[in-house]
Amino acid sequence: MSTAKNLPVAAKTAVSAAIDDHQYLTFLLSGEMFAIAILNIKEIIEYGSLTEVPMMPGFIRGVINLRGSVVPVVDLSARFGRGKTEVSRRTCIVIIEVQSDEETRQDIGVMVDSVSEVLEIPQAEIEPPPAFGAKIRVDFIGGMGKVAGKFVIILDADKVLSVDELSMLGQSNVPAELMA
Repeated sequence: MSTAKNLPVAAKTAVSAAIDDHQYLTFLLSGEMFAIAILNIKEIIEYGSLTEVPMMPGFIRGVINLRGSVVPVVDLSARFGRGKTEVSRRTCIVIIEVQSDEETRQDIGVMVDSVSEVLEIPQAEIEPPPAFGAKIRVDFIGGMGKVAGKFVIILDADKVLSVDELSMLGQSNVPAELMA
């Protein structure tokens, strides 16, 4: 069996991309395990001071300065209608790159209870999202990964963190007289 280190550079890149396609960062929200494809993750940072932005939806906790860029921070627990995340020493912010339009990608911070690990979940071990009964919107779920006899909810980062939807929800909190 050939390993990636014995392959030419182009083949190593293809093997690496294939492996990355099946790797997911797992994290906890309210005691439940979730995952996001590692290809969407830019970095994980310690929870720090946020600047609150007036009249934003409750699930947008504020913004952070990430090397000179303003990055909004979404509380995923609140986004899923479960209430705000209580900050603890393990709370962190996962910086995720999402598609904001056809040409542009944007960084969004996601506040989670704790980050667990990077798991490799083969495509054969991923089931389609349930049609009903999920505790979050079905369109947010990219699949249900089977890991050690349990399911991990694999999130579709571009849907959960849709820049268009987040901005529409933000505008709905602005009083009509300020929009005129």
